[in-house]
Amino acid sequence: YQHPGPAAVRYPRGTGTGARIIKEMQSLPLGQSVERRVGQGVAILSFGVLLPAALEAAEKLNATVIDMRWVKPIDTARIKELAGSHELLVTLEDNAIAGGAGAAVNEYLQQQNLLLPVLNLGLPDVYVDHAKREAQLSSIGLDGAGILAAIQKRRALMHSGTALLRVP
Repeated sequence: YQHPGPAAVRYPRGTGTGARIIKEMQSLPLGQSVERRVGQGVAILSFGVLLPAALEAAEKLNATVIDMRWVKPIDTARIKELAGSHELLVTLEDNAIAGGAGAAVNEYLQQQNLLLPVLNLGLPDVYVDHAKREAQLSSIGLDGAGILAAIQKRRALMHSGTALLRVP
């Protein structure tokens, strides 16, 4: 509302779980993320309404969780900081993976020559059967249990020594 230029706000299906309703208007710092949980090894960068599921998975992993809040401009300072302090970055969004927020994180890391494993979680490029939102998210692995399983699988591959190719 207060931004002097064009802006877009995305309203997802369902309710704003965990959203605080504030009566007075406040200006938000443009492109600034918010740290929601401090952990080690894995950092989950949550874009959008999947933040509660990210926090659920992070509790079991002792992972860091960042509420990215903005897709454009993306918080590059936070991404750079996390890349230097975590072995795996996980992007999480209720949007298509291809061309999504996770892809923007990948592009930034590549431009900065920051080479580390990234796991992009989001909507698969398939038809998702009609159901209640919670059932849909569960069916595509975007609930707390699915996110946890995907991260554990990626970490197992990383630590196996043979599954991922690292380029010098």
